[in-house]
Amino acid sequence: MARDANRRRAVRKLAVIGLEEVYLFAGFVFAGFAVQSARDRSNPRRFGTAAFWGLFSTSFLLGSHLPDSANGALALALVLLGGFHALGKGGERTTSEAVRRASATEYGNALFVPALIIPATALLGTVALKNVAPGGMPFIDAKQATLISLALGVAIAWIVALLWLRPRLLAPLDEGRRLMDTIGWAAVLPQMLASLGAVFALAGVGRAVGLVFAHYIPFDHAFTAIAAYCIGMGVFTAIMGNAFAAFPVMTAAIGLPLIVHKFGGDPAIMGAIGMLSGFCGTLTTPMAANFNIVPAALLELPDRYAVIKAQLPTAILLLAANTILMYVLVFRFGAHHA
Repeated sequence: MARDANRRRAVRKLAVIGLEEVYLFAGFVFAGFAVQSARDRSNPRRFGTAAFWGLFSTSFLLGSHLPDSANGALALALVLLGGFHALGKGGERTTSEAVRRASATEYGNALFVPALIIPATALLGTVALKNVAPGGMPFIDAKQATLISLALGVAIAWIVALLWLRPRLLAPLDEGRRLMDTIGWAAVLPQMLASLGAVFALAGVGRAVGLVFAHYIPFDHAFTAIAAYCIGMGVFTAIMGNAFAAFPVMTAAIGLPLIVHKFGGDPAIMGAIGMLSGFCGTLTTPMAANFNIVPAALLELPDRYAVIKAQLPTAILLLAANTILMYVLVFRFGAHHA
């Protein structure tokens, strides 16, 4: 991690905006949430909520300058606060429902303009900004063009909304904090689960899983390996909440040693359909909180698992279809298989 931080700082010297600026921007926003939470007496767990967002802010503001052990302690503290239900939800709102309805009537669909600015800026920045270099100095770090452009889009949308709608200066921060209170600790789950995949890969979990599969499942036929890979991607994604975390584990366990090396399958096709199989698992799990739990919370559905229940039949059918599709396509170049 220290080497990564040094590399980012070196790149920063060559670009006007790099990842460090994005981290600072996010860190100050979460620091604002922490301060607001601490001051919100309507939140019965305001200090636990403030501690959570304060620690999360610290990881963005100082993470590149802290040793690995300190970053690990921050992550564990976040887990403990979330696991012991230390976060609560405040009752403060920036406007009443009547004011919101009046604003929606006045502006109509134009209210979506600030939201649309964000993906538009991300797309434009990814395509164009990485090639902008005034005075020979790149405007953004080209390797992180999409992420940096996304952060720029958020900042631009924020400014446009303030100038156009003229709310209180801190209203965007208040609304952002209200949204994060609704989502709670699940907001950081995708980030942690994605990093878990890298940890598993370095720890050799894929090889260990491969040995377990080989001990209990006879892989004498290619379809058996493909079925185990696709279903395994779905199951591991459901457990870990992220297909990107499951991919290195299942690919090291079954994908490369069996489908590619033993049966001669095409690695590109295997990887593409394997990820689709993983996304089937995403549809079935509360661990993928940003997809399944957050929408239920934002829509205030009485059943927090309503989204998962609606998606489950589709997930099963798609997983079966992906398994058959991989078997048909992965050997299309005439590679040998039993």
